[in-house]
Amino acid sequence: MFKNKLLFTKITIILILFVGGAIVAFNQIYDNLQAKDPNLKYEQLSPFEIKNNLIEMAQKSGPNILNAGRGNPNFLNTTARKAFSQLNLFASTYAVGKMNNKDLGLRPEPKGIGQKLKKFLRKKKGEEGIAYLSKAVAYIEKNIEGDFDQNIWELVDATLGDYYPTPPKMISVNQKIVQKYLDKVFFPNNTKPQADFDLFATEGAGAAMCYTFKSLRENKLLNPGDHIAILTPIFSPYLEIPNLNDYKLIIIDIEGSPEMGWQIPDAELEKLEDKRVKALFLVNPTNPTSVGLAKENIQKIGNLVRTKRPNLIVLTDTVYATFIDEFNSLVREIPENTITVYSYSKYFGVTGVRLGVVMLNQENIMDKLIAKLPAKDQKEINKRYEIVSITPEKIKFMDRMVLDSRDVALGHTAGISGPQQSMMSLFSIFELVDDSQVYKKAIQAILDKRINNLYNSMGYVDVGIKPLQGANKTHYYALLDLMKIAKAKYSPEFAQYLDKNFIAIDFLFKLAQEKQVICLPGKGFKGPDWSIRVSLANLNDDDYIVIGRSIREVMDSFYQAWQKKGL
Repeated sequence: MFKNKLLFTKITIILILFVGGAIVAFNQIYDNLQAKDPNLKYEQLSPFEIKNNLIEMAQKSGPNILNAGRGNPNFLNTTARKAFSQLNLFASTYAVGKMNNKDLGLRPEPKGIGQKLKKFLRKKKGEEGIAYLSKAVAYIEKNIEGDFDQNIWELVDATLGDYYPTPPKMISVNQKIVQKYLDKVFFPNNTKPQADFDLFATEGAGAAMCYTFKSLRENKLLNPGDHIAILTPIFSPYLEIPNLNDYKLIIIDIEGSPEMGWQIPDAELEKLEDKRVKALFLVNPTNPTSVGLAKENIQKIGNLVRTKRPNLIVLTDTVYATFIDEFNSLVREIPENTITVYSYSKYFGVTGVRLGVVMLNQENIMDKLIAKLPAKDQKEINKRYEIVSITPEKIKFMDRMVLDSRDVALGHTAGISGPQQSMMSLFSIFELVDDSQVYKKAIQAILDKRINNLYNSMGYVDVGIKPLQGANKTHYYALLDLMKIAKAKYSPEFAQYLDKNFIAIDFLFKLAQEKQVICLPGKGFKGPDWSIRVSLANLNDDDYIVIGRSIREVMDSFYQAWQKKGL
């Protein structure tokens, strides 16, 4: 399986055949060449599609597969789930009330519901989930503004899921609770800017991104042919969205530097000065490099926006923010420019529940940019929203996003279900009352153990191949540069041999076929060509010892083959 520069090879073959007068045979010869190098065709696939091929290959070799290709965590918060079950029991029991049919209930009423829930909690004291639910109710009574009964009623009614969530963007009590949670995540130590934020509850971060891109397009803030800067390496679907026919954006890579611990060099930040760049898209902390941006990087971006690019739209996925102790947020630095997406999926283990939220400053540049559009464009846009308002031009960008998520006509059904929002509130309060961060430290300890198991079992620590350390490292993924390993542990000549004759997918296929271990190609995330991503979240601690040894053994096998060739 030889690595070839396809364009160069095609040109070479054409020249040879032209001289020999056999151009008609070109396609046949080129097809045969591809057949000798079958794995090249996989480089065009998304890493998550390649994963399926790797799994299929591993299954043919043995039943015990270790799939480190997924980011879905195998740890999850149980306490808030138990509390939700008890709250659901209360809500259902209270709904039956005085009905003669035990299977039939009526929608609960707000009056007195807070005291009724407290009575329920006292009666069930000592049962699973009751202690935390009692703490959550006390938190709402003390810290959430508004009438206590109304707040509890909204939470109880959401738990039942008996009505469309109102407003569709987010139930009022959930917005109040989630905002306090996000304030703790994004603005520690009272660093919140002077700004009021709107929230939109979505089906995870994926849906939030889709809705955001759609509204930016529908409101002519991102048009085909516009430039969008993307901080790379990055979660591979985020590289694919701008290329879709729906958007047809031109991607400008802002490349993080491995030598700088995946921070952004000044030369890369300067690319944002180009006024053709309409938006900056990033994940912070990063995936797959698992690093939070340094305060210096955040400040430089903020200063650049304020002084040179005041209309730059910044879209940031912050799903891994809760895994680190030192999180520096762009929404704190440039609140008017930043669209912030957060998901509960990873931290609380609810990827299957789909809990996400978009946060946007009520005073934002999107609204200002829409107001400055040419009259023709504004008229076209207003036509889209006039079925829901007699003054469509006054609809805020966040509300347009809510409407666009259901193609406007079904805007009243937007957002996520009541039970999802109830769970979101309970997860948020759990973190808000965990003053000692016991839960967070427990998760960090799990990930620290797994990444150390991986690196120690590979056995390359003695040549400097070890995990990045620091308060801004999530350790949720490990991005391993196999070429760096080859040079450091074996020899530069061996590394050259690997790079000349193979591609990283060859290594991954061999790893899957011989060791039943699944990892993803880092190149698909715009990481180094010879890098592989290992998820540290979804397998048991000791599995990473097996994965590390397997990676070492496969690398050793390539090295032994090279030695036998006498190269």
